[in-house]
Amino acid sequence: MLASLKNPALMVVDMQNDFVRRHAPMEVASARETIPSIGRLIAAFRGNGKPVVFTRYVADPLYQALAGKLTWIKLTDAPTHACVPGFMRSYGDVEGLRDAAEVIDELAPQNGDIVLDKIYFSAFHATDLAKTLKLLAVDGLVFVGTVAEMCVEDSCRHAVHFGYPTIVVEDAVSSNHPPSRQAMLDAFARNYGWVMTTDRVLDSFAVGQAGSQVLNLPQR
Repeated sequence: MLASLKNPALMVVDMQNDFVRRHAPMEVASARETIPSIGRLIAAFRGNGKPVVFTRYVADPLYQALAGKLTWIKLTDAPTHACVPGFMRSYGDVEGLRDAAEVIDELAPQNGDIVLDKIYFSAFHATDLAKTLKLLAVDGLVFVGTVAEMCVEDSCRHAVHFGYPTIVVEDAVSSNHPPSRQAMLDAFARNYGWVMTTDRVLDSFAVGQAGSQVLNLPQR
């Protein structure tokens, strides 16, 4: 083994109603297929006393100048209000209304978890994430969520630049464009960190010398 992480954090990126729910304005249908894997990882990290961080993309005028290129930006405006906190919406796979920007019910944050709102793709840019991870003595990051080649990729590459050994869980990240998702995974594995399956991450938890759980990183 190359190294053992004593206190890795699980980063759950943008698993929000307006991305994951059926008929959501920015629906990533394949994100629903990752819910069981992400749920298993959340349970394992909580059960081992490791931090779980949820990020939420929240609409902001920041990208309006790029609306001609990033056509999805228009969805954040009226009348759609995509990813606007407090905007209540109905979806095709759950009853009742849900907050457009909230994490889906199946993966709802619990007491002790961290919820981080961001207006950029990267969870590190213009947020307190780096400070929070330092205060928690986090020594590595495991990324899951959506969209693989956007917010997940920006965040996990940024994590490497902050010096964190970083894992992307390949069966727990999603995209509407499979080739882009695969290209992201290939590039990350080649140049940045580790790409592992959910089962392999869970199997890599072991009891360390002090009796606490550690996450072993495989040799590359």
